[in-house]
Amino acid sequence: MIALRQAQPVPTLQNNLPSQPDDAPEQCPGTDSDQAGKADACAGCPNQPVCATAPKGPDPDLPLVKARMETVRRKILVLSGKGGVGKSTFTAQLAWAMAADEDCQTAIMDVDICGPSIPTIMGLEGETVHSSSSGWSPVYVSDNLGVMSIGFMLPSRSDAVIWRGPKKNGLIKQFLKDVDWGDLDYLLVDTPPGTSDEHLSVVQYLKESGIDGAVVITTPQEVALQDVRKEIDFCQKVGIRVLGVVENMSGFVCPSCHGRSEIFAPSTGGAERLAKETGLELLGKVPLDPRIGKASDFGLNFLEEHPDSPATTAYLDIIKRIRTILGDD
Repeated sequence: MIALRQAQPVPTLQNNLPSQPDDAPEQCPGTDSDQAGKADACAGCPNQPVCATAPKGPDPDLPLVKARMETVRRKILVLSGKGGVGKSTFTAQLAWAMAADEDCQTAIMDVDICGPSIPTIMGLEGETVHSSSSGWSPVYVSDNLGVMSIGFMLPSRSDAVIWRGPKKNGLIKQFLKDVDWGDLDYLLVDTPPGTSDEHLSVVQYLKESGIDGAVVITTPQEVALQDVRKEIDFCQKVGIRVLGVVENMSGFVCPSCHGRSEIFAPSTGGAERLAKETGLELLGKVPLDPRIGKASDFGLNFLEEHPDSPATTAYLDIIKRIRTILGDD
């Protein structure tokens, strides 16, 4: 049950520590404290039941996560505070573009627990996860492109995952410490919308291993930008380097005549203005192409299927820029 409003609101502040929820009271001891959920300041806080029952102190599995991640060279998060802006689609194109180099070992970790779409987009629907003495094995699209997702573990694609935070966190930890990722050049983490359990878990578990950066996805309209600003603020608070912003669905380009029209108008300046306001780099703008959706539905590599699309050119330019920022070009 979610508390939406209280008769006597608990005083709140802008927290600077990741261990303090944004809706916490002023004297919040932090979720890592032994007094979490028990201190006098916790009375009336909507997070009190979760904080009181959550494990305290250093996570004993963090060294295991660090050991597993030692063979992963780059870890990149794909984020957006808004849903439906194309995070999973972008993650897939990024993975396919990197894996086009047969010497580049790439993998996707899908932490969108309640809405895993990566198996469908990557053409892996119906596949299952296998385990061995070395851990869970990713499902492979090709010899150098692996995927791990809860979507491989569901009895049916229509089964709902109705989990609270602790179970979500537990699965993400398993993905990081129990999956035999092998030697990877890039691990791309596809995340759900928002700044909640899944995001905090990834940051916490990869704290010692290090996150190389995040790519923030938005669409041009202000209703998306509002939530994307929150995501950027989240990254700043938890110390994640933002590699840049991508404006997805940036105009529509007709596949026949290549004429352009605005579907989602950038009424407040779109990602370009957002990047200037936040001091971030605008990595590029990807136009709408109806063939992107069709390719995703059928698990096809859009970049390979439609090399002449303006969207393909935009994707490849953005991916090249990401490599340059990371020093991998």
